Amino acid sequence: MAILARGMKPVIASIPTRAVKPRLDRKLYKLRYMVECGFHSLKRFRAVATRYEKTGTNFLAIIHVACIALWLN
Repeated sequence: MAILARGMKPVIASIPTRAVKPRLDRKLYKLRYMVECGFHSLKRFRAVATRYEKTGTNFLAIIHVACIALWLN
């Protein structure tokens, strides 16, 4: 597999009908899921999802504000 050839670990569960299934690390899968949920929460903010700001510093500031709003909620 191309992922294993690059030295990476697959953390997405494979299709049940696949002949050779790679092993799945449950702890890494949970961490991956938490990161995906975090990105989903950030993308609820329209300015983050559409990237209104062109400069990196302004975009990072919007991400900080969105994270603060999520933390306070």
